[in-house]
Amino acid sequence: MYDYISGKLMFKSPSYVVIDAGGVGYHINISVNTYSGIGEDEKCKLFAWLHVKEDAHTLYGFATEGERRLFLHLISISGIGPNTARMMLSSITPAEIQAAIVNGNVSLIQRIKGIGPKSAQRIILELQDKLRKEGPDTLTVVPVSQTVKDEALSALVMLGFARNTAEKVLDQEIKKNNGELTVEELIKFALKTL
Repeated sequence: MYDYISGKLMFKSPSYVVIDAGGVGYHINISVNTYSGIGEDEKCKLFAWLHVKEDAHTLYGFATEGERRLFLHLISISGIGPNTARMMLSSITPAEIQAAIVNGNVSLIQRIKGIGPKSAQRIILELQDKLRKEGPDTLTVVPVSQTVKDEALSALVMLGFARNTAEKVLDQEIKKNNGELTVEELIKFALKTL
């Protein structure tokens, strides 16, 4: 429902912030990682996710799109709720969590409060392939001006193709056509090959 909330930072603590956006104060739960990423600026923008339950609507905010994406991966696992995922993101950085999952480092994930050995193994089992397929740069901010190849690659990854395979096919198509293709043409040619 919400992609981001941008406004004046009215209150900041390690567990939540209040952002005044258009005269409405939004109480947004955050991780310690986001807390350190916000800084002391009066202007604040957080990527948001709304958790709707029978008795509450709770907003969660993230300093980066990558952190939100990892949070959504984590809560997709049975037994991992929003508060546990937020605890994970507060204990170690998103990049460390992603690396631990991809490399199968059960002991690092298990050190996080509230995560036992079975939960750590389930997280790795369910997310390892997804995070490998997305590649290590999914937690980085997407540049504003993307090349035709970048946009095509992003689209193919979203369609479920492995990043490395899609990138090789795109490079071949660009070489064949001397780099004079639109994003749509490049994707169509790549889909024929993939």
